[in-house]
Amino acid sequence: MPSAQPLTNGHSHTNTYDVLIIGAGFGGCYSLYKLRELGLNAHVFEAGSYLGGVWHWSTYPGARVDSEIPYYQFSMPEVWRKWNWSERFPGREEIKVYFKHVDHTLRLSKDVTFDATVNRVERDEARNRWKVWTENGIEAECTYLICATGSSYKPNFPNFKDMHKFKGQLVHSCRYPANPNTKGTRVAVIGAGATGVQCTQEIAKEASQLTVYIRTASISLPMFQRPLTEFEQRTNKSMYAGLFARCKQTKSGLGYDQPAGSVFDLNDEEREELWEHLWERGGFNFNQANYRDFLVDPKANEMMYRFWAKKTGPRLKNLEKRAFLVPDKAPFAFGTKRSSLEQDYYECLDQDNVDIVDLKANPIERFTETGIVGRDGVERHFDTIVLATGFDAMTGSLTSMNLRGKDGLTIQERWKDGVFTHLGMCIDGCPNLFMVYGPQAPTAFTNGPTFIEAQVEVVVDFIKKLRSEGIRSIEAQREAEVQWKQAIQDANNKTLLPLTDSWYMGANIPGKPREQLNYLGGIQQYIIDCREALEDLRGFTVVYN
Repeated sequence: MPSAQPLTNGHSHTNTYDVLIIGAGFGGCYSLYKLRELGLNAHVFEAGSYLGGVWHWSTYPGARVDSEIPYYQFSMPEVWRKWNWSERFPGREEIKVYFKHVDHTLRLSKDVTFDATVNRVERDEARNRWKVWTENGIEAECTYLICATGSSYKPNFPNFKDMHKFKGQLVHSCRYPANPNTKGTRVAVIGAGATGVQCTQEIAKEASQLTVYIRTASISLPMFQRPLTEFEQRTNKSMYAGLFARCKQTKSGLGYDQPAGSVFDLNDEEREELWEHLWERGGFNFNQANYRDFLVDPKANEMMYRFWAKKTGPRLKNLEKRAFLVPDKAPFAFGTKRSSLEQDYYECLDQDNVDIVDLKANPIERFTETGIVGRDGVERHFDTIVLATGFDAMTGSLTSMNLRGKDGLTIQERWKDGVFTHLGMCIDGCPNLFMVYGPQAPTAFTNGPTFIEAQVEVVVDFIKKLRSEGIRSIEAQREAEVQWKQAIQDANNKTLLPLTDSWYMGANIPGKPREQLNYLGGIQQYIIDCREALEDLRGFTVVYN
């Protein structure tokens, strides 16, 4: 395998591969694993210093997966046979060690160049090549390019006035420092999404004073964390192969049984019994293993919220905080924002050393050298401010890469009026480019590893078909992109999702077109759609050798 490092004399050397993969998270690792099975010369460029993708970058306190074990892991027997988890929802440190185990088992690193941030990609149509450059001077070219850049890489930095003037410690949650100044100090956390919930739970336990700035209260579900024994996992592994296969045939990639029909098929007593049962399971069982009409029927949705409020409200003793965090009227339709999983979030917010600022009633006016001034004119002083403000999700890692197609247009230019893809996998003007875990696929509505494996297997079969049938390139047709986009928006408009401003809809980034960024039909139907297109390459312009 050729070296992917620059020559020591300072002159660059272009390395040539069959397939170049950008990103070494679950998507990049599984792509490399499957392409090796085809005997292809594949290589990975990874911006971080090791495998893991989002788990390499997410170093904030309490960072933890919210898809439970055994579902959140690779399905290859050679990986899971000799690996056991310590708890139902592993934390970031354990996932880092897991990727070391994956690397040791599959020997992935020998085909990965780390600390290689891609900052330029160009299409050489005459030579049927993609040319790739990194910030530190590495050059490469390939026949097939796979962007496994993930949904949550580019951080969202809000444009708060005078933010640069703050002289304390200012950090974004996805670039958290090794030695945060949060113990016994005054800390602010801005945000109440999944990251904000996890940060709040940990920082509230050690800060002398914590102020949490919340625009919209989270509807968080109980995680019900618990330790996992070696014996339990050893005996359960007899079912893993069948379990992982079944997960790929579900909508969400989680092995939950989902009832057919409507919640209104049950009387009040039956419904209450079912919901208590699902609630006590913890995790995403309450929404993912429930009747699905709460996403389309306002009455069913309101009933779900009332049940949630009944279970959550009593955990808050401070009545003012309870009124804001668990209001009588839902802050948004249940399930139209991603529910965060929490362990003691509401108890932490209820503590006397924790204040809450309602950003709708009292938005941030400006930063000062020592803190934040709200619309009320009050300056709150902090030693550390944590921006748990999320990501330019789904598209940000792709639009920021300076990737130019055969016509010289960047992806950012192509998508300035909204995202256009075919199958959530290919782009007009970009022959032989494939996306993994990106926009207009079921990405955000699924358990990551399960969906990633299913999608990568489709991508690999596309490449296999091109090589076996003498096809030089395939390129998404614009008409197919328009149809794919319209089908997603039509499905979305039949639900309650458009009623809420969420990152599902791209609404968390100012100026970003507001549209559904995810395929709603679930993993199984998505794979059926992709494999039907694979059969006769419908929706693609095909060029033969």
